[in-house]
Amino acid sequence: MKNSEYDILITGGLLLTMSGDREDIMENPLIGIRNGSIALIEKLKADADHSYSAKEILDASGSLIMPGLINTHTHLPMVCFRGMADDLPLMDWLQNHIWPAEAKYVNRDMVYAGSMLAMAEMILSGTTTFCDAYFYESSVARAAVASGMRGIVSQGFIDLPNPNDPGKITEVAERFIDRWLGKYPLIIPALACHAPYTCSPDTLSCIKNVARKADVPYNIHVSETRDEVSIMRERYGKSPVAHLRDINVLDRRTIAVHCNWLEEDEMAILRDHDVKISHNPESSLKLAAGIAPIPTLLKKGVTVGLGTDGTASNNDLDLFGEMDTAAKIHKVADMDPTVMDAWTVLKMATIEGARVLGLEDRIGSIEVGKCADMIILDINKPHWVPLFSISSQLVYAASGADVTTSIIGGKVVMRDRRLLTMDLTTVIQEIKKIAENIRKCRVSS
Repeated sequence: MKNSEYDILITGGLLLTMSGDREDIMENPLIGIRNGSIALIEKLKADADHSYSAKEILDASGSLIMPGLINTHTHLPMVCFRGMADDLPLMDWLQNHIWPAEAKYVNRDMVYAGSMLAMAEMILSGTTTFCDAYFYESSVARAAVASGMRGIVSQGFIDLPNPNDPGKITEVAERFIDRWLGKYPLIIPALACHAPYTCSPDTLSCIKNVARKADVPYNIHVSETRDEVSIMRERYGKSPVAHLRDINVLDRRTIAVHCNWLEEDEMAILRDHDVKISHNPESSLKLAAGIAPIPTLLKKGVTVGLGTDGTASNNDLDLFGEMDTAAKIHKVADMDPTVMDAWTVLKMATIEGARVLGLEDRIGSIEVGKCADMIILDINKPHWVPLFSISSQLVYAASGADVTTSIIGGKVVMRDRRLLTMDLTTVIQEIKKIAENIRKCRVSS
């Protein structure tokens, strides 16, 4: 369309669309963004009269343009606990440190402040969409609106310290969905149950019923540790996945997180119910929780995306580092350097992550008609030279610090590594105050 005005025009550089089955690179692209969506993609020719105008023009010469990364599992407010209880096994970490800290310090203000810092970290490192699961999740949603991030915000439920009343938590879940569903274009409400061993069958089922009725995602940690599997077998006489199948919570909108200790029959169950997987390798490695059988799941046709988990167990939100770890750990685990190749892992952080969240028709690739969620990376750096394979460089050499510009929903939220939707100094100072309070209370207790 000639003589058209766009909100943003991006010119020059290299474009990685992630729209096909192979690395598809366009040199000198011209990308037009209008009303939050991608309206134009064509090759920029020096001698052509494109006759396009825009309110804002971004010169991407010497840069790579690609879809924004998608973090399929986070606990954003836990940035307030980053580094507080490191180098511990999961059950000790949870029961003796994290759960007591959450009971004492977590409130709406802390959740909002922590989410703002986490979103700053994600935007600065190239993530444009996240899927969070925590408590006081409306505060996470408010932070997402303020920061301009695209988010799946999942209100969390757990039967600790006391069992939940199904009627009451059903009301809480329905009220949360009603508050956020369809209210903001970048926000999708969802629900989350902590795990099969920390939630009763009634809690798991009633929360899933609310999610199913609203057709929103349902997140749950599954088979994260061997201890969890043992607990489930002792309590119910079956594996975690079989238990979830038998209470009817597995379907295309269920996102199973971790899945480190799956047996063959469980993988078949997940595939047959079209359950999506969020792979969080760095958190599982740090907690020595296990290594998920991702190559086998992929061979079986299960959809897998990448997540960072919370920063209390990772300890960062940089999906570039997560890609590097995901590619390498499985090569060692399988003693096969060909598994989890760079292109496969890059898809997990983009288009496959979008499929995990049920958003593949909106995000995950750069195509006309899709939402304008994209990032621009400076590739004129020593670790980017020479450049034989874009996907290999992104997975094995790049870092979040290479991202110079982030666009979400057609809005520039970071330019030249400067956040445009928040005052980062103020955000950091607020978290320092929260951390100091935690420190003082821990010393005095």
